[in-house]
Amino acid sequence: MTTSWILVANASTARIYSNNGPKKGLKLVKELNHPESRQKSSELVSDRPGYMQGFGNGHGSRQPATTPKEIEIDKFALEIAKELDHGRTTNDFERLIVVASNPFIGTLNGHLSNHVRGMVSDSLEKDYTKSTPKELAGHLEPCIYL
Repeated sequence: MTTSWILVANASTARIYSNNGPKKGLKLVKELNHPESRQKSSELVSDRPGYMQGFGNGHGSRQPATTPKEIEIDKFALEIAKELDHGRTTNDFERLIVVASNPFIGTLNGHLSNHVRGMVSDSLEKDYTKSTPKELAGHLEPCIYL
């Protein structure tokens, strides 16, 4: 019987569940949290934006191309991708279902290796991180046989 991993994630929480076949249910494998992704950008940095000489009499301020919050979200997506790649290399699963909020799913997909991406059978743009395993099973019924 093939083992399926189900990743349920948003920008600050990720849970990896395992399913070993019909009538086996979902078993929590790992939970990852990244509270920094929920903080405001102003709480993540100690400085105000830098000043630069503006045109004319005034001064302008320079904003970074990527906000500190976006950097934290990207770090979390990379952490999840490494965890999934580790599971793949240790043969913990043969099939992966990714359920992640939008736009976090795009950030996450950008970090998945080609090998892990090839194991993804279904991908849903939903935030089910607050769902119980029983509710999650109901949501994923078309994708997996529980």
